[in-house]
Amino acid sequence: MPEFLYLASQSPRRRQLLLQIGVRHELLLPGADEDSEALEAVRPGEAAADYVQRVTLAKLAAARARLLQRALQAAPILCADTTVVLGDRILGKPADDEEAAHMLEALSGQTHQVLTAVAVVEGPHAAFEPQLRLQVSTVRLCRLSSDEIVRYVASGESHGKAGAYAIQSQAAAWIEHIDGSYTGIMGLPLFETAQLLRPLGWQF
Repeated sequence: MPEFLYLASQSPRRRQLLLQIGVRHELLLPGADEDSEALEAVRPGEAAADYVQRVTLAKLAAARARLLQRALQAAPILCADTTVVLGDRILGKPADDEEAAHMLEALSGQTHQVLTAVAVVEGPHAAFEPQLRLQVSTVRLCRLSSDEIVRYVASGESHGKAGAYAIQSQAAAWIEHIDGSYTGIMGLPLFETAQLLRPLGWQF
């Protein structure tokens, strides 16, 4: 079993989930010269499944280049991306509190999908042959009052969250039903992650 992998993500939830299944990891984060947010721009007419997989693979390629540039110890690299979809509308990370409130108003009383793509590549010296899995879950939120939305946004929980909420936060009290993967909705589907890591030597 490999000693560790590189996690190319700033999400503390993904770190928590990897630790939950016993995968030791080190962060491989963008430098100040990298515009990682630009990778998340949605292309016109792009379907949500295509979008989240494209972004994940782009982040993985950037992380692999980063590893080579920094001459770090070779190890597998794991990357993931999550997006929320309401109808044909992709709800990414809100730019500010106003946009977060608009997203929550749109999701209120509605059923939406949460898509998370996870990808792994063996290391920096082999050919770039990433392995990827896509997990899709369905989530229904109850009807939210204006006061509930204002309080939640003010709590700061919306910041940096696709769809402006996190299932592991206070927003759990609003979730009527999920069909899919709880960990996928959090940001790293552990079943699919384990599927990707077993061929590299991890045991679960």
